[in-house]
Amino acid sequence: MSNKIVSPRDAAALVHSGDTITTSGFVGAGVPDALLKALGDRYAEEAHPRDLTLLFAAGQGDGKDRGLNRLAASGLVRRIIGGHWGLIPKLASRAVQGEIEGYNFPQGVISHLYRDIAAGKPGTISHVGLETFVDPRQGGGRVNDTTPEGLVELITVAGQERLFYHAMPIHVALLRGSTADEHGNVTMEREALVLDNLAQAMAARNSGGVVIVQVDQIAAKGSLPARDVVIPAMLVDAVVVAPPELHMQTYATQYNRYYTGRYKMPEGNHKPAPLDLRKVIARRTAFELPMGGVVNLGIGMPEGIAAVAAEEGLLQHVTLTAEPGVIGGQPASGLDFGAAVNTEAIIAQGNQFDFYDGGGLDMACLGMAEVDGTGNVNVSRFGPKLTGAGGFINISQNARHLVFAGTFTACGLNVGIADGALHIISEGRTRKFSEMVEQITFSGARAARLGQPVLYVTERCVFRLSEGGISLIEVAPGIDIERDILAHMNFTPQIGEVSEMDARIFIDAPMGLRDDLLTLGMERRIHFDAGRGILFINLAKLTIRTDADIAEIKTRVEDVLAPIDRKVDVIVNYDQTRIDDAVAVEWASMVDDLEARLYNRVTRYSTSAFLRRKLGQTLQRRRRATIFDSERAAEAAMYKHGA
Repeated sequence: MSNKIVSPRDAAALVHSGDTITTSGFVGAGVPDALLKALGDRYAEEAHPRDLTLLFAAGQGDGKDRGLNRLAASGLVRRIIGGHWGLIPKLASRAVQGEIEGYNFPQGVISHLYRDIAAGKPGTISHVGLETFVDPRQGGGRVNDTTPEGLVELITVAGQERLFYHAMPIHVALLRGSTADEHGNVTMEREALVLDNLAQAMAARNSGGVVIVQVDQIAAKGSLPARDVVIPAMLVDAVVVAPPELHMQTYATQYNRYYTGRYKMPEGNHKPAPLDLRKVIARRTAFELPMGGVVNLGIGMPEGIAAVAAEEGLLQHVTLTAEPGVIGGQPASGLDFGAAVNTEAIIAQGNQFDFYDGGGLDMACLGMAEVDGTGNVNVSRFGPKLTGAGGFINISQNARHLVFAGTFTACGLNVGIADGALHIISEGRTRKFSEMVEQITFSGARAARLGQPVLYVTERCVFRLSEGGISLIEVAPGIDIERDILAHMNFTPQIGEVSEMDARIFIDAPMGLRDDLLTLGMERRIHFDAGRGILFINLAKLTIRTDADIAEIKTRVEDVLAPIDRKVDVIVNYDQTRIDDAVAVEWASMVDDLEARLYNRVTRYSTSAFLRRKLGQTLQRRRRATIFDSERAAEAAMYKHGA
């Protein structure tokens, strides 16, 4: 096609009955609304095309009429394979009622599936989804009984269980960018996200399909900088110039230059959120933020953690991310969710999920709609309401530390917050801690078996996952365990030593959390867990420069272990620890001395590969063992092999 610039109506005419189409976008960002509207309008006028298969990673919609909701007319779509359904209720309702075939797969799996289709592979092999509702043993991600089985299989690879998600040809890709030149090269300089546009275009092209891109402006042929081109012209068949109302940056914002990553918002523009129920939960969760670590914040309740981190001056000490590809800065919320201001990078969604699936996240905070005594979490299906998993399964299964955040009850919960305490004014009508979740979006049993640290944070209490299920570990000031917690659960959790949540959470003033998380006294860095029989030594972010620094650590270890008349197992956190070369020999000698006198088995860990190598060089002279990449791996290695 010599002239690739066409009208929305002509673009819609390129879609044929029975086609498999894919669309770009995440929630309300990067949605090709002009193309979706044109396709819906054509069907309303002509009753064609019919029986489409719709494939999407993140459901694009506003919860009402925009985005994929424009394709909800009866007969237009026959099958949907999607990640998140919560903002496309018109299509979700039809799937739940069995009017169309529906599959709910993890968002990251679909994102990777685009690349595998482009590469001509038969599908995507992944551990993501095992022991959840996506597992064929639990339904294979089917939304209703009329949906046939067979798009995901349980297989064994190298002796390990894996899921195999089937590939399919893509006939039409409906995508979106910012600027296209007359040749069809597309840039995304005004977009909040890059998403899977390139992978989707390649998948359609290599399937023999058509690629249609919506933009907001046209440039002269050859005028776009090559490094700015995200979708090259060789992949693009047609370009549509969209009107502004159908080309909003997000469904909440026409255009915010700070969302593009090309401009930085000035300091001091963060307005403190009011002290309400959501902020209380966000504040307690913020205590878990790993300084120097990488964190994912999910949609819904966790969104408020970014605002709390900004208020407490923590954003520069932690890297916040969201699954569509934003890294650093402060993630946005609501229908802006997915965008962020003051980002360090904006990468492709598939690459972000590579990082997530491989265990790159130090912590993730996700919502929880329903929890049972085993620690299972459901966020994806509640009777006739289909929300979908989105990136929840990818993130929850692979984060090194996991926090679920949500209210204790739902539908009508009203609380009072005053004088450092919480008071229940009216209880929610719906219990969220149920005997058995309707659908397993997160497997508590699997997490416990693998040793994944998991917390469940509510406004009134905190639970921890253990092998026996969930245990109550914290209660808010003003809350009675029997009256306000146990009376509103459909099971009885384990109850051991219960502490009080920090009163600062419930006071409308800055908490001073920055000092707490960045400045740890030696008494908090070195402690003995009598229940597990392990001495934990936390040297994270500590710089050891002098003989006095070494002596202080040695003395603290000796003092803690003095009452114990036996050698103990030890796990040492060296994450972002710096040992000056001038005292490296002295440090190794001190470690040798403590190990000979007081230690039984020892393992060490750091998330930094560089630090693991450097520390290994320091300690290898004294025949020290391998340094592991996480506390979980260090503890597992201790009991599997010794140290």
